Formats: sequence, structure tokens, C-alpha cells
Amino acid sequence: MVDTVVNFEALTPTAYLDRSAAVFADRTAVVDGSLRLTYAEFHDRCLRQAGLLHDLGVRPGDRVAVLAPNTHLMLEAHYGVLYAGAVLVALNTRLSAAELAYIVEHSGARVMLHDPGLGSEAAEITAGLEVRLVGGGEEYERLLGEAGRLRVPVSDERALMALNYTSGTTGRPKGVMYHHRGAYLQAMAMAMHFKLDSESTYLWTLPMFHCSGWCFTWAVTLAGGTHVCLPRLDVERVWELLAGGGITHFCAAPTVLVMLADHAAARPGGDVVVAVGGAPPSPTLLERCGELGLRVTHLYGLTETFGPVVICDWRPEWDRLPVAEQAVVRARQGVGNVISCAVRVVDPEGEDVPADGETIGEVALRGNNVMLGYYRDEEATATAVPDGWFRTGDLGVLHPDGYLQIRDRAKDVIISGGENISSVEVEAALVSHPAVLEAAVVAVPDEKWGERPAAWVTLKDDGDVSADELREHVRGRLAGFKVPGRIEFGPLPKTGSGKIRKFELRSAAWAGHERLGPVGGGSDGV
Repeated sequence: MVDTVVNFEALTPTAYLDRSAAVFADRTAVVDGSLRLTYAEFHDRCLRQAGLLHDLGVRPGDRVAVLAPNTHLMLEAHYGVLYAGAVLVALNTRLSAAELAYIVEHSGARVMLHDPGLGSEAAEITAGLEVRLVGGGEEYERLLGEAGRLRVPVSDERALMALNYTSGTTGRPKGVMYHHRGAYLQAMAMAMHFKLDSESTYLWTLPMFHCSGWCFTWAVTLAGGTHVCLPRLDVERVWELLAGGGITHFCAAPTVLVMLADHAAARPGGDVVVAVGGAPPSPTLLERCGELGLRVTHLYGLTETFGPVVICDWRPEWDRLPVAEQAVVRARQGVGNVISCAVRVVDPEGEDVPADGETIGEVALRGNNVMLGYYRDEEATATAVPDGWFRTGDLGVLHPDGYLQIRDRAKDVIISGGENISSVEVEAALVSHPAVLEAAVVAVPDEKWGERPAAWVTLKDDGDVSADELREHVRGRLAGFKVPGRIEFGPLPKTGSGKIRKFELRSAAWAGHERLGPVGGGSDGV
């Protein structure tokens, strides 16, 4: 037998940058405003960031927090921290200082790299903590220039590599533990499914702090493509970049697609590949995106699965379907991605439900792209993985062709007079009205039925419809007991990743009332 020194190399996503720096050294790796870096330059900076961290006292296994929007600093940290043998803690810039202080303390971060425009926030977050702050801009560039290049070898591919914290909708955020092997393989799956190559130009509309950017932080580099940084979501700027013809790919939550599709600058253009996740997009939205040249692939996953674990793999025969029917098919979540195990839908006893497209169960997952567990929380880990399969908390059905369709989060199912109502189904009916931009449906207390669906709706700028008219619109599509009795208009609360914060609406509605089951919580969906 040949010695394993010859035939085994621990998997780690930094290997993709090593290769692209050698193969695509002179090609553009990163565009961040006026800054342009070739792969050779990007590689050098990431190795020097590792050296910088070592000079600051960071040793293998130490945690390094990063507070920055989608800039080269955050992207470099997805390599430099790993090259240093440390653990990346990418912070959600949209959380409060108190929430971020908890995450920094819980993770045990020793150093925080931060954007030059977030210095006061970084100081507030780390007040009272023994954390060394290093600001971006001139300070960072000076330290980077003084540092030597460093690469700490990865000896265990299943070692802790990053901590991605959930948004903590019912309490403290949970630290999801990523391993090198999962990140390496998940990045490969994303590159394969979305056909990334050295001519791809990826626009960073999705926050890099969210599931490590669904592992596209490494997938784009794997392919030798170009990262175009976008520090904040500016819909008009996105359309300018799309109109320029250079962007080939981006990822987004449905709410971002809603804003893009409804913007005054929206115009049919070229063929842009879009990965969408975070909540089920409505068929109406998907049809509109198709008209604009946005080729949307629906996917599903969680922070605990390195981002997208299920993808709606398109079948050529579906091209012959009418456009409206294609949109319905695209709204399904799909099948396990190329490195995933088969998706299961199980009953409360852990047995598979029939794949009939009707029987609802909980989605269960396992495989190389499932977390190591929750950091410093063995109880939560054991609850999430009771029998070797990770329970997502999402309810869905399996169609006869094996494609998964999410019906609801377990906590979002509305039980009215003994009837189960899918909030997703009601939301889809609402947004099919031409005046509606987006909608959220949750259970509210009802004396007669226990609970009833209520809707919060945002109208398009030129939208004009009354609550009664919307109820009639929904009644024409769904059973009467599914029609929201209460409809309110206005902007919807959202998470840092653009998902609607339904738990806020639900919690306010149930204040002073008792409801069976949770009114919030769960992990962050993709």
C-alpha cells in the first residue's frame, strides 16, 4: 500500500487561492471600488494578513473577529485567518453592539479586524473585553506591509475553521462550527452547480458574513473568477453594474430580488445567473425575474449546512412547460447538491414520510456540509442531531421525483380550528396581486379558532389596493379559512441578511396570550 503522505492531503479552502495564484496570477481577482487586485497580489496580501495576525499574538486555534461590510478586508480574512491557523468569526454588521459584544465574548476572539468606517462601533463592542483592535485603511495597510508571509499547515481537515453565528431570534445567537473539509467541498459544489469559471464575474450582493457568503467567498476563487465587492446594497448601483454587461453571477434573498424587480432602473438585459435563498420565492417573483434576464436558481440551506445544501436542479424537459408553470417548478427547493447526502423528510418518530408531494414532515440532513455542532452548547447540538440526522425545523414534502418543497418553518405553521395553514402558501397568494411588493403571514390569537392568519403587506410604489380587495384576491386562490382576517400595510422588519423577521410580528401579536409551540427561534435559513 502506498504511504498516505503521497495520496492524502487535508482539504482546506485556502488551497483554491494557492492554485489560482499560480494558474491565474495576472488575472483580476478582486475589484473593490478603485482597488483592483490580481490573483498574485490577493494571494500575497492574504498570506501577509496571516503574518500580521501572528505578529499580534494570534496562534493556531485562536479566534479572530472581523467587522466589515463586503470589502476586500472581509474577503481577505476568509483566507488570511485560515492561513494563520486561526478561526474566523465574521460579524453581522447589522446587529446591535450588545449582540455583537456577546458574540465576540462567547467566541473568545483575541483580535478584531474592522472596517475604517466602523472604528467607534468596534470600540463599543469590545469595551471591557481583552480584544486587540486593528482598523482597516492606513493602519491595516501599514501592518500588512510590515508583516511576513505565513501559512500554517492544516493537519486535520475536520478541525474548527470558522464560527458563523445565527441571528438568535429567541435568545442568544448560536455559534455554528464550520470545518475545513465542509467549506472546501461546499465551495466546489457551488462552483459546479452555478458553472463558475475564470470568465465569471461575481457581484457581492449577499453579505460575506452570512454563512461565509454561502461559501462563494471560496467558490469564485476556485474558478479563478473575479470578486466585485459591494459594501452596501444599492439597488440602482446593482442595475448599473448589471447593465454594464460584466456581471455574470450574484446571490440574494428573495426580498433583494423584489427590490431589484420593482426598481425604476429594472430593464431586460443579458443572461445573469442568480442563486436565491432565505425564504421561498413566489412564482410571481420568479416569472418577473425571468423577464428581466435574471436566470434564478432556487436553493435551500441553513447556517448549519454551510449555506445551500439543496438546489432546484433544472431538468431540460421543463423548458417545454409554459412560463408560469416553469416558475412554479422553480419555486421548489430541489434535491441535495452534488456533495450532499439525499434529503429526507421525516415524521416525529424519525421515519420517512411518503414521497407523494402531500405528506408533510420535517426536513432532515446529513453529510460533509453539516456543521460540527454549536460552539460551547452541547445541549443544543444534541437536540438538533438526535439520531445522526440534523433536524432543520423546516416542514416540507417530497415530490415523487425526489424534489423537496418547503411548506413552512415548524414555528410558522398556523393551526386554525384544527386545520393546518401554510404561511408560505398564503404569502404567495398575496404577492400574486400586481400591487403587492412583499408580504409576511403569521398566526395571531383568535377566540373562536385558536389562531388565524394575519398579513403584513408592503405595496409597490404605484400600488393601490385595500385590505378587502386583497382578501377577495386570496379567496379566489385559496380556501376561505386560509384568507387573512387582518391585513396591515407598511414596511416589514428584516434581518441582517434581508429575511423578513416574522418572529417580531408574531411576538407582538401574541403578547399577553398563550400559544402552543414556539413563537420564534430556529436557525437562519438560506
